[in-house]
Amino acid sequence: MYCRSSQASRYRIVRLLYLGREYPKGADYFRSRLKAAFLKNKDETDPEKIKQLIARGEFVIKELEALYFLRKYRAMKQRYYSDDKP
Repeated sequence: MYCRSSQASRYRIVRLLYLGREYPKGADYFRSRLKAAFLKNKDETDPEKIKQLIARGEFVIKELEALYFLRKYRAMKQRYYSDDKP
């Protein structure tokens, strides 16, 4: 039976893979690290530990988004503002 929690976890995996495409060390590096993290915890059955792992994944998603927003902000700032000090 396909439950809602597995749908949500599938969404998180896809979201992490999507965010990892522009990872500074490369998409292949990110994908291999992500796979290793999932394989390391594949036999986890404790519900509390699973919730902690999911929370950590959410944290990683937020950190990656912050990293990309910062990079975008710096590029826009460099493009539209001069470094000249009045």
